[in-house]
Amino acid sequence: MVNKFLKNYLFEKFREFGSYLILIFLVLLSIIVISYHENFKKNQINSLERILDNTYFQKTLLSISKTLNPRFEKIVYLIESGESFETILNKLEIQKVEKKAILDHIINEKIKFNIYENQKITFEIDNLTKKKIKKIIIPINKKKDLIFTNNENNSYDTKILTKELRLISVYKENLIKNSLYASAIDKNINPNIIIQFAQIYGFEVDFQRDIRKNDSFQIVFEEYKNDENKTIDFGNIVYANLILKGRSLELYYFNSDKEKINDHFDPSGQSIKKTLMKTPINGARLSSSYGMRKHPILGYNKMHQGTDFAAPLGTPIMASGSGVVIKAGWCGGGGNCVKIKHNKTYSTVYAHMSKFAKGIKKGVRVAQGQIIGFVGSTGMSTGPHLHYEVIRNGKKINSQTLKLPSGKKLTGELREDFELAKIKIDVLKSELIDKQN
Repeated sequence: MVNKFLKNYLFEKFREFGSYLILIFLVLLSIIVISYHENFKKNQINSLERILDNTYFQKTLLSISKTLNPRFEKIVYLIESGESFETILNKLEIQKVEKKAILDHIINEKIKFNIYENQKITFEIDNLTKKKIKKIIIPINKKKDLIFTNNENNSYDTKILTKELRLISVYKENLIKNSLYASAIDKNINPNIIIQFAQIYGFEVDFQRDIRKNDSFQIVFEEYKNDENKTIDFGNIVYANLILKGRSLELYYFNSDKEKINDHFDPSGQSIKKTLMKTPINGARLSSSYGMRKHPILGYNKMHQGTDFAAPLGTPIMASGSGVVIKAGWCGGGGNCVKIKHNKTYSTVYAHMSKFAKGIKKGVRVAQGQIIGFVGSTGMSTGPHLHYEVIRNGKKINSQTLKLPSGKKLTGELREDFELAKIKIDVLKSELIDKQN
């Protein structure tokens, strides 16, 4: 009887607390299973680590990996001097049938492009079976690429890809301590911009004699940047200010497609360009002026009918004005020289050159500021320098004291357009200066 009562009592209690007991059991069972799994997992990881740390396994894995080539490969090929496109394809070791398909496509489609030393051509290769070119990218210029794409049937499509570039404006300024060039480089201004800046002022300023310590400059110029924020190219100098002895020489860029104007003007709308540049070479020292002097080689007094500028060998020489080359060759004591006829009144001579610039020959028309040759010491010369002559109405004159008429003066509607452009440039300059502060 007691046993029956006890059984009934336990049964009732189990019914009352059974769900809790089952829950406790499941929790304990879960803890045991998880603990076992974690120990098993830990043992597995330790075993795997021992295998990976095994020296022989590592050597085997390294040996296998060395024999495997990636399916897709990108080759950036740097062109060497004298190479042709065909010789480059030969170096890629592609199949003859594929090489022929590329060359035939170029010939049949009459595709023209230039390759030159240090140019980079990109090849995208598929190594699934044998080397197969999927794409070829040839830079045409800084803004365009020529792209060959291989179709499934081993034929090619060609297109020109124009790169998306952002145009931004940059403001720089600095004091001139030694030279304009050094002060500009100190502000990370690209040499191309420095040369452009010097050419703009070349009609008014002699950079060796007119600039003094603590003079200064301000400049706003354009840069083209790609998607990687790298500078690809440069645009115009939209604003320039050269402050010499406290006097500002401000210049604003202004263009008019209708009137074919593309020039820099002072605040009054006067172009800085003159008939001839004051100095046709940058970074030079006046070594001998126009006038009587003792000839350094002949040893007697002789009229020096030009101006000598001492400069390092190879320094570029510019045409001081637009005109036609009437001689590019040997000029006796003048060595290699170029003669340019600018108009009915003026001609100029550039002597002792080491060599002529590409394309400079008799009959060629040159633009003001265009490089026509390089400083040398040919002919009767004691060292590298440029002998520069200005001839007016057949008579040689002193280029340094010559007063030349200025260029175009904006008037009427053009002057109004220029004033509007000037205001926009001043606002842009102020915004760029504010960003720096």
